[in-house]
Amino acid sequence: MTDDDGLLVLYGGTFDPVHNGHLAVARAASDVLGVPVHLMPAADPPHRAAPGADAATRAALLDLAVAGEQWLRVDRRELHRAGRSWTVDTLRALREVAPRRPVALLLGADGFRGLPGWKDWRALLTLAHFVIAERAGDPLDRDLPAALAEQLAGRWTDDPADLQTAPGGRVLRLRQPLSPESATEIRRRIATGRPWQAMVPPAVAARITTDGLYAHGADAAAPL
Repeated sequence: MTDDDGLLVLYGGTFDPVHNGHLAVARAASDVLGVPVHLMPAADPPHRAAPGADAATRAALLDLAVAGEQWLRVDRRELHRAGRSWTVDTLRALREVAPRRPVALLLGADGFRGLPGWKDWRALLTLAHFVIAERAGDPLDRDLPAALAEQLAGRWTDDPADLQTAPGGRVLRLRQPLSPESATEIRRRIATGRPWQAMVPPAVAARITTDGLYAHGADAAAPL
């Protein structure tokens, strides 16, 4: 099985900006699954406010963040498509060219709990597997929306190898150390002149500083 037909792991998000917590999740998933993780920035994310940096800039920051990381890659497929970055559209386009390839979406627990708010969310559970970053002390199956819990019956697995045996349909917990970083907090700190550089890779911090990114963001007015 080659890298082109083995399990494809897509870690989507705005990455606004990418930070050490994102990278910790991606590395943990790669270690458990034994395959590269593709960080996939959204061009026009439908589930949140407009990003603080444009898509090309956020992708460039990702390039800097994963430089030298053998098992982390940047996937620009959503930047090449016009319109909103609906995950279901991304997966359907992928299935047109790779109908049987195992594909997994890597998500945080909060994002997964919000899945019923996504476009055609039930279809997502058949188009791909899900790998969910579950924080210690916060079990993934606690407080799941009833509609989501119903759809997950029979899909849970504790064996990463199960994700290699079908194109999609399984849900795997990824247990990882708690990471304190938050993109919202980083933007707020930049805009208010508080320390933030240690929360992102050095090359990302240097680019943000040089280009003056996030210096006048709306997050500056948000309550701490």
